[in-house]
Amino acid sequence: MIHRRIRLVQGLALLSTGALAGAFGYGAANLVPTFNAVPLDMRLSFHAQLMQMNGITMQGAMAMSALSALALAVMTRGTSRWLAGGAGLLAVASFLITRLGNVPINGRIKQWAATSAPADHAEILARWEAFNYARTAAAFAAFALLILLSLDRKKLAAEEVTG
Repeated sequence: MIHRRIRLVQGLALLSTGALAGAFGYGAANLVPTFNAVPLDMRLSFHAQLMQMNGITMQGAMAMSALSALALAVMTRGTSRWLAGGAGLLAVASFLITRLGNVPINGRIKQWAATSAPADHAEILARWEAFNYARTAAAFAAFALLILLSLDRKKLAAEEVTG
């Protein structure tokens, strides 16, 4: 019974963290270069609309990633606990980077889309991109830790029995 619960939480952690890494990865690989290839007014309008649509889904993915990985850390022992805990902390880091870095700039971009961008807009947009790459890296690292944890099934099973 305990083994099933752990596997269920592990599956949820892998799914949600994989979705988070995939969404951020798609944005970094496709959206950001597209933002930079189109005229500024088009980028600002699209960016503002995209962030409005992404708000709930991305926050939900970050929350589910963090909570499921941290729950897995509580349910396991040894190396599995460290890997799951690290993944949970990295998911929290992606949330904090988003909340404290990207979101305030998103608010400014929304204003610019309705009015006009300031003279230093390129520097501010470059900061947004740096935060975006940082949160993407955190999400990918979290996913990698959970994959690593899932690859060593014998060790996880032994830790469940002894824990």
